[in-house]
Amino acid sequence: MEYAEDNYLMLSGIQHFKFCRRQWALIHIEQQWAENVHTALGELMHKKAHDPYLVEKRKDLLVARSLPVTSRELGVSGECDVVEFHRCEDGIRLHGHRGTFSVYPIEYKKGQPKVTVEDQLQLAAQALCLEEMFSADIPEGALFYGETRRREIIEISEDLRREVKAIFQEMHQYFDRKYTPKVKYSKACNACSLKDICLPKLGKAGSVKTYIHQALKEDNE
Repeated sequence: MEYAEDNYLMLSGIQHFKFCRRQWALIHIEQQWAENVHTALGELMHKKAHDPYLVEKRKDLLVARSLPVTSRELGVSGECDVVEFHRCEDGIRLHGHRGTFSVYPIEYKKGQPKVTVEDQLQLAAQALCLEEMFSADIPEGALFYGETRRREIIEISEDLRREVKAIFQEMHQYFDRKYTPKVKYSKACNACSLKDICLPKLGKAGSVKTYIHQALKEDNE
C-alpha cells in the first residue's frame, strides 16, 4: 500500500506516539502544543544542527542538513537533522558528485541517551525514508546527545524496521478516525509539556469532583 501525499503524517510524530499516544493525538490531531524547558532545549539543539552555514564538504564526505525526506510506503514526511554521505566503492550516486556514497543519518537530541526506544524509532524511520528515496541500504545511523556530546551508533535492525511500520500504520488509523485516546496517568506525565492541557491527574481521579477536591487539598498543604 502507498499513501497519497495529502495523507502524509509528520515523521517526527513517531517519537510522540511511542512515548504517549494521547500526547501525539493532542499535537497532531487536535493541534495543541505547549513549550517547557525540555522542548525549548530540544529546539535549540535542532537549530544548531539545521544551521545552513554549517555545511561541511570534505574530500570523501558530504554533509546535508535539514534534508527533507518522504516515504510513500509509510505515508510520512519530515526532515533529517544531518545526513552524511561517505564516499565508498559500493554505494549510491549523487547528482553533481563523482563516485558513489553510503548514506548515514544522524539525529540530534538533548540530554542523555534514553533507556526507551523512541529516539531509535525516529532514526530508523528516517533511514527507511532515505532508503526509499535513494534506493539505498542503510544498516546503521547515529543519535547525537547534547549532554554526552557523542554519537550513539544504532543498528537499523529488522525489529526496529517492523516496529516503525506497525506504529505508522496505527498512527494513520488514529488520524483517519480523529481519535484521541483517554488519559493513562504515569510518572512520565510530569515532564510532558502538555500536562496542563491533557490534565492527566483528572483521568486518574476518576471524576471532576474528586479532581477538584485533590487539587484544593494540594493547594492547602
